[in-house]
Amino acid sequence: MPQSLLKKMRKDAIDIFHAGLEAVDPIAAVRRHVSLNHGQLIVGGKTFDLSQINALWVVGAGKASGVMAAALEEILADRITGGLVVVKYGHAVDLSHISLVEAGHPVPDKNGQEGAERIRKHMAMAGENDLVICLISGGGSALLPSPAPGLSLTDKQKTIQVLLSCGATIHEINTVRKHLSSIKGGQLALSAHPARVVSLILSDVVGDDLDVIASGPTVPDPSTFQDCINILSRYRITEKLPKAINRHFADGAQKKIKETPKPGHPAFDDTEHVIIGNNFQALDAARLYAESLGYNTVMLTSLMTGETRDAAHFHATILKEVAQSGHPAASPACLLSGGETTVTLKGKGKGGRNQEFALVSAIALENVSPMVYLCAGTDGTDGPTDAAGAIIDNTTLARARTKGLDATVYLDDNDSYHFFQELGDLFITGPTRTNVMDMRIALIG
Repeated sequence: MPQSLLKKMRKDAIDIFHAGLEAVDPIAAVRRHVSLNHGQLIVGGKTFDLSQINALWVVGAGKASGVMAAALEEILADRITGGLVVVKYGHAVDLSHISLVEAGHPVPDKNGQEGAERIRKHMAMAGENDLVICLISGGGSALLPSPAPGLSLTDKQKTIQVLLSCGATIHEINTVRKHLSSIKGGQLALSAHPARVVSLILSDVVGDDLDVIASGPTVPDPSTFQDCINILSRYRITEKLPKAINRHFADGAQKKIKETPKPGHPAFDDTEHVIIGNNFQALDAARLYAESLGYNTVMLTSLMTGETRDAAHFHATILKEVAQSGHPAASPACLLSGGETTVTLKGKGKGGRNQEFALVSAIALENVSPMVYLCAGTDGTDGPTDAAGAIIDNTTLARARTKGLDATVYLDDNDSYHFFQELGDLFITGPTRTNVMDMRIALIG
């Protein structure tokens, strides 16, 4: 098989990925949903007469919140009274009217805690005739650590580290986060009440569940302390957590601690939520671009969840079907999927869910030729690594063997990063400053 064909397919896969990214660019997304016309601010179809607004505050958190804030400054300029956004290290942008703090992700740190406290102070100043625009994107949960009374930042850090390695879903992790916080689970809206609150949200959650994205700081929380206890029990991690955490949940379940605000609470009477970008939007743009390149394209799903290895094996059966029978798409085919899977860590290696997905796929698809598969996070970060993911083809295992690399050994140790690093197949983009979960692009030539 000509190497030129694989080279072209690899370039196509990368170009298709970037077409998807372009569709969820935060600056363009804010511009689509926010406009100012003769003193009338229009946000997601809702109109606010700024002459009736005493102060306009902008707060938020997430990997994309910095560029979202920059776009908002372009529109509103000095009409912004003040505010603050918290971004991941390396995601800072220059702002004139809104302060910015860089902080730790996925494990929260002191910077994030200080940023969260400053945001709460801003919200305490908001009055009845004020407007708060809240900018939310993926990563916001870790970037807004405000421990509930009686808990320390160290308690939260240890808890998140355990949760991230046990295979829990983002819905489950954020249920726990909301009940360890004084700002998540609708409590930011509670702090801002009675001001009007509008949230602009770039979704990194399967199904765009508002109470899960960044742990829903401005959204009613339907979950409970008992739900948290059930999650810890399900993954058998109760004994791995700090005693203060378990005591906190027990006290909450016994109603010794006040629950997060629920649907129907008056703090949400004057709140609005606008989804400005999500995974489906990125995949749909990728589909259109792939079709323009001549690929018969099928978008399988934007809602993929579950254990990474199981999802990768299932996807591999579909790609084999394409190669053998031309279903559900005839060659040259492009199959797209998105969502967010989870990895249960058993080894001591380094990697992320997309790199592990790629490694499982490389093993399963070695005999499908020609084949290229790009698995990457749209935020440019896959797990605790500097890679967005990895890109494989049908020669990946053969090239690995010539270097003495055993793919199954690396997989057993959850060490996909070093496997692909040796082959030069890590997909490194740097911070993309957007975040709508993962994209997987499979090309069958």
